[in-house]
Amino acid sequence: MLTIRETPRVPPEPTRGRRDFFAFPGKDRIRVSAVIITHNESRNIGRTLSRLYWCDEIVVVDSYSTDNTVDICREFNCRVYFRDFDGYGAQKRYAAGLAKNDWILSLDADEVLSEMLIREIIQEFKKGPAFSGYRLPMNLVFLGREFRHGKESQRYFLRLFRKTRGKFNEATVHEQIELPGHTGKMKHALQHFSYANIGDWHAKMERYTTMGAEGAVKKGKNKSFFALVVALPYYFLRYYLLEGNFLNGQEGFYWAVLSAHYHFTKYVKIREIHARTTRPAIS
Repeated sequence: MLTIRETPRVPPEPTRGRRDFFAFPGKDRIRVSAVIITHNESRNIGRTLSRLYWCDEIVVVDSYSTDNTVDICREFNCRVYFRDFDGYGAQKRYAAGLAKNDWILSLDADEVLSEMLIREIIQEFKKGPAFSGYRLPMNLVFLGREFRHGKESQRYFLRLFRKTRGKFNEATVHEQIELPGHTGKMKHALQHFSYANIGDWHAKMERYTTMGAEGAVKKGKNKSFFALVVALPYYFLRYYLLEGNFLNGQEGFYWAVLSAHYHFTKYVKIREIHARTTRPAIS
């Protein structure tokens, strides 16, 4: 059962970097709502919110964090709601529906806009947006290194869109915004601070591989034993050599090894689920 309540809005003290309702000038300017879902993101959320000073509002949907995530959001004068988590797609769709403005900037709590990207968005909106949605390039920051090579760099994601034209699908993981027609692209990247350390990567890998395996089984997919045997060497060579992570230094090597392990683990879980559902009951 979903439970929803809104916290009272608490104006922040005038501290450098906090949201102060700054907005680029103009009587007919386009208003933007930033939308974020959170759960125990105190390590990341302040850094992300500090780059949203130019937005007209910040909507946060929290799935009952036990750290001080909500306190930090209140310092930035966010509109905070609480909702039981039932998948990334459904959670983000609900959050976007709470926004007061048509234009939505949807970010994860560990994604940070650069000042150059902020200026680029403002300039685009000043002259009038030519599209109903914009894809933003993203670079992974892993163990202190910003990846500028490989698949984890300059990946484009639809993050800025009109909610009257697009909406999130309800995928449990790897959710997407469905928006008809062409979309524009920004040039300057946002940074993705996804993992604090290797332990944090393993914790997220455990959760994501479980959700990914469950989603694959629901679609009728399975993996052969041969797929398991070749998964580790195939994905390591793909990530490290073919996708150019060797150019990202030792962090790129770590990433290739861990990424191969991710796919192997998901394949094992897919087979585990199938075995569990087809195994005859023991009398």
